Amino acid sequence: MPIADLFPAAEGILSLTPANKTELLELVSAAAAARMGRSKDEVLDALQARERLGSTALGRGVAMPHTRMAGMDKPVAILARLTRAIEFDARDGEPVDLVFTVLWPEDASEGFLPALSNICRVLRDNQLPRQLRQARSADEALAMLRAADHTAPDARPEED
Repeated sequence: MPIADLFPAAEGILSLTPANKTELLELVSAAAAARMGRSKDEVLDALQARERLGSTALGRGVAMPHTRMAGMDKPVAILARLTRAIEFDARDGEPVDLVFTVLWPEDASEGFLPALSNICRVLRDNQLPRQLRQARSADEALAMLRAADHTAPDARPEED
């Protein structure tokens, strides 16, 4: 799934100041729940259950909390740029300051892993996380995400 489909508008990009991992998950759960019309606790419980299986920190200051939930119509994604890095149990020991939260409809499992994989792929380029950390606005961060996504229809090379 192209990143532009996961992040259709800048409202999915937040600047947050959590004190720790628990508070971060509470904040993104509240933001996601408001977009989904669900309770914050329901979203938080799902994200915490996934974190109990193992940290979703990817390394290099990036985490991707994710889960599938019943009763969702479409995926919800939120990018949170933290004003101060927090401990997130990352394997590389680096604190996290960029957090991609992805909530996916349980009934639409076919797109879940490709969407997560696409986010990981665009983040492999060291430039994108650096650029996202320096973005002056949510709109600018969204433009950076879209530009980095080579799966987007307008980013594919033209055929002869």
